[in-house]
Amino acid sequence: MAKTKVEAEPDQPDEQLDRAIEELRGVLKEEEKRPDAAFRAASGGANSSIIMAIPVDVQIILGSTEMPVSELMALQKGSTVALNRRIGEPVDVVVNGRKIARGEITVLESDPSRFGIRLTEIIAATKSA
Repeated sequence: MAKTKVEAEPDQPDEQLDRAIEELRGVLKEEEKRPDAAFRAASGGANSSIIMAIPVDVQIILGSTEMPVSELMALQKGSTVALNRRIGEPVDVVVNGRKIARGEITVLESDPSRFGIRLTEIIAATKSA
């Protein structure tokens, strides 16, 4: 029986992305420690402002499931798909295809009609040899 992954979680390490994330974290921490950091940030002269403007794709993964192609083809409006996570379990925060954190779903205080994520865990970048 053929099976299809409905929402695949990214799990292949990306060595370049790991190095870039670690390097960026290091640069930003060093910039914050410098006495003139507040002045440079306010004046827009810091090199990190260029990096901070780069758009990234952020996804919140609620869960996934496997099902036969026949069930996938039978889905229609109103169908329910059971996921591999229960209510209250942490969800994954994925940036550019890489899991970086986990968190819990919350309702925004400023706008109760919208959801948000409260981060509960930051996943350290793994270093590949």
